[in-house]
Amino acid sequence: MAHFDFTMPIGEQDVRKLRVQDTVTLNGTLFGLRDATLIHMFDRGRKARFDLAGHAVIHTAPNVKSVAKSAEHPTGYAPVCIGTTTSDRMERFTRPLMQQYGVRLVIGKGGMREGSAQAFRELGGAYLAIIGGTAALETTWVEAIEDLDMDDLNPESLWKFRVRGFGPLVVAMDSEGGSLYAQVNQSARARRDEALRKLGVRIGGH
Repeated sequence: MAHFDFTMPIGEQDVRKLRVQDTVTLNGTLFGLRDATLIHMFDRGRKARFDLAGHAVIHTAPNVKSVAKSAEHPTGYAPVCIGTTTSDRMERFTRPLMQQYGVRLVIGKGGMREGSAQAFRELGGAYLAIIGGTAALETTWVEAIEDLDMDDLNPESLWKFRVRGFGPLVVAMDSEGGSLYAQVNQSARARRDEALRKLGVRIGGH
């Protein structure tokens, strides 16, 4: 296991160094999006005005408050709670995010499926996991909301956060096909089968 400190954006060669169970800390820019953002971008033809190439996206619809615009709050929004939502609902958008916008890292909860795993392998990407219930901690890693697009979808806008020390996050899916979720599933099945054998239960008809 290794730890990587990335100042965004990064290149494909950086992502391909990552392996499952490595940890990553991000600095600089992080983009937030969620279901509605992605539906508008890919199903309804809205073009995001941000350059996402080499960047990380986090699955979030943050809780923010309106404040006077200032150097600290250039958008007129201050972060209240930047939580992370379950990624599985956004599975079908991983490949287009990478192909059309050049996204390298996806951050969320609960993991993603084989379609995303294949996109990570072919295009050079990785999934970084956040544990549920850590929204308060995540928020302390966000220095400011620098900009946003599609504000009519708020809170599911396309958010541009400035972050410092965002992490450490665990690499849960890598560009080599490694998946922490697959490892956990295999281990759990093996323990279940062993328990059933000890109880004298036949497995798979044997």
